[in-house]
Amino acid sequence: MPKNNEEKSFPKVRLSWYPGHMAKTRRQIEEDLRMVDIIIELLDARIPIASQNPDIARIIQRKKKIIVLNKCDLADEKQNEKWLQYFEKKGIPTVLTDSNTGKGIEQCIRKIEAVMSEEIQLQANRGRIGRKIRAMILGIPNVGKSSFINRISKKSTAGVGNKPGVTKQKQWIRINEKIELLDTPGVLWPKFESEEVALNLAFTGTIKEEILPKLEIAYHLTKFLIENYQEKLWERYKISEKLIEEKMLQPQEENENIYEIMLEIGKKRGCIISGGKVDEEKTARLLLDEFKNGMIGKITIESIK
Repeated sequence: MPKNNEEKSFPKVRLSWYPGHMAKTRRQIEEDLRMVDIIIELLDARIPIASQNPDIARIIQRKKKIIVLNKCDLADEKQNEKWLQYFEKKGIPTVLTDSNTGKGIEQCIRKIEAVMSEEIQLQANRGRIGRKIRAMILGIPNVGKSSFINRISKKSTAGVGNKPGVTKQKQWIRINEKIELLDTPGVLWPKFESEEVALNLAFTGTIKEEILPKLEIAYHLTKFLIENYQEKLWERYKISEKLIEEKMLQPQEENENIYEIMLEIGKKRGCIISGGKVDEEKTARLLLDEFKNGMIGKITIESIK
């Protein structure tokens, strides 16, 4: 990275973003809570804390709930088990799911029925036989909520898309003879409490691409992979451990060393423009897309040691 180039300085992330429709959605969720018995909180297994909306957590705290760690197929398997134990120790029933294959979906249904069994029995004792369990599904944009709904309902009813916030309209969905599910649009919160949370959401595609520069996100992802999953870089991009070590020991700022490693990845993948230079924007896009699609490997950003 050339020195004295402000464009490559990668300033710290300061991000506050809250579109008007999300404020409206939050108010609607508060109103709809009166109609439901249990919450299904969908989290991204790669970032279980960053993908948990703190505003929503506050307004649903008195409701019964289960946590679904979705996209577990993209996450580190050892970390999946640790996060499962983490939430279970807090007394929150938790399930690992992969909405693409259907893994964990039936277990999720059983968890809902188990959590509500006592309440259903009380209702039956009062003569209310056959009352359906009414569940509400909540999750931030791009956590895989629409794909999860399609799997659990065995239909293609929810609007699925790659852009955050594509599910827009409220709808009730029949899961089985016992459960009805209320879908809600994904909603973020007014201000991210830390730079780390903002970046973690950016890595997984939750923050729209025009909000945060791709190059900056890819730089921070490269730094994270070097520090935590370096072997994945060796395997995917055929970059040797020795090369990474040599680059990191260069007598210059760390961000310049990491930037050079990122360019090496671009070179290996043919992201070249005229003059033989590496196309940094194309490299950034490639890195982020391959991470989001699991092509670099099973990676968990937020880990429990």
